[in-house]
Amino acid sequence: MLLICLDDLRPELKSFGATHISSPNIDAFAETGIRFRKHFVNSPSCGPSRYTLLTGQFGPVGNNALFQRADIMNEGTQKVDKSMPAWFKSHGYTTVSVGKVSHHPGGRGGKNWNDSSIVEMPNAWDKHLVPVAEWEHPRGMMHGLANGEVRVKSGEMDVFQTVAGDDNVYPDGAITNEAIRQLNSLAENTNIPFFMAVGIIKPHLPFGAPKTYYDRYNGVVFPEIKYPQKPKGKTTWHGSGEFMRYHRWGKNPNTDPEFADDVRRHYAACVSYADAQVGKILAELKRTGADKNTIVVLWGDHGWHLGEHGIWGKHSLFEESLHAPLLIHHPEMKNKGASTDAIVETVDIFPTLCDLAGIEIPEYGHGVSLKKIVADPNTTGHDAIAYNGKASTIRTPTHRMILHKDGFVELYDHTSTEKETKNVAGQHEELVEELTYKLKTRLD
Repeated sequence: MLLICLDDLRPELKSFGATHISSPNIDAFAETGIRFRKHFVNSPSCGPSRYTLLTGQFGPVGNNALFQRADIMNEGTQKVDKSMPAWFKSHGYTTVSVGKVSHHPGGRGGKNWNDSSIVEMPNAWDKHLVPVAEWEHPRGMMHGLANGEVRVKSGEMDVFQTVAGDDNVYPDGAITNEAIRQLNSLAENTNIPFFMAVGIIKPHLPFGAPKTYYDRYNGVVFPEIKYPQKPKGKTTWHGSGEFMRYHRWGKNPNTDPEFADDVRRHYAACVSYADAQVGKILAELKRTGADKNTIVVLWGDHGWHLGEHGIWGKHSLFEESLHAPLLIHHPEMKNKGASTDAIVETVDIFPTLCDLAGIEIPEYGHGVSLKKIVADPNTTGHDAIAYNGKASTIRTPTHRMILHKDGFVELYDHTSTEKETKNVAGQHEELVEELTYKLKTRLD
């Protein structure tokens, strides 16, 4: 089992229909598996989204969600269900994590995220590694720029950067090199199955990538930003605080089209850089021969607004925050290169991997196996739900409803040209009632 996680990756790839993005390695991988074109995460932020991936359950809304779970485990007063890696470990798998798989790269807490007495996922990984290289510590690596630059204050670090050099001038080069070493070691022991997860940091902020990847976009025309205006009325819009805290040379992408274009190009360069790391890892899997019997999943932990609704970041409950790529390859699958428009969720990944691997599916999960869709891409999916600290949402094939904690409702018709720019809740009271019941039932 090989799980590759990418941070802040939009489903804006050639294999998902984007003509302006250079993503050759992910695109080649897509031809060996199935693309879930309507995969939605269960929370638009790194920590709670990874919680749902790694536990198969809905959970807390903060980035410390897995640490909260660990605290309960350490207290020993409540039963805590096994995480996905712990479940596979209990079924004889060696479990190894490299990079940012849970929220903290390397899976440890403390000031610099390297305190071995504070473990993010107890009893989950045989090895939970992050090679910090010249970035000093995991916290520095998470928000690092070229050649060991560590973020001290966001306002003193450039929001994007391009530096000449090879892949190792940015942190993901070191993560990929370590992943290749671990994969090579795991593949040598053919008697013990492995569950390996690799977390690539890019394209997370700040947007830094080697110059060769930025140069791919010279002369490339980017599509216009859809629905670039701040929405009127009550929504889960926010002021893009994570993005705006960085040094931006006094520029705002919502009022400066040239700067907005620069931001989008640097984000795209990070996507291409991350794509290259995926290619190296998959090439090593093939070189070892382990590809012949390894299930491979590529997952984005959430989407990212690049100006849609006047947002630069994630955290909203609009489509752009929740829509993320998901690709699954099974060596025995017949529909290689297929795609599906079935709506699925991140919580479905845990039971799916159990089903594909032929091991028992735990009863405590909140998702369902997608094995039938892997076998037949025309199989129907199911409504997807998500939440943040202020509201929750349900996505159907035709609508998205957002229910605020104070009872206010947003309803958007995805069959219309307005999409998520026109709240039609007042015109569809019965549908609002039906979706509210479905949403609350699932979250309860």
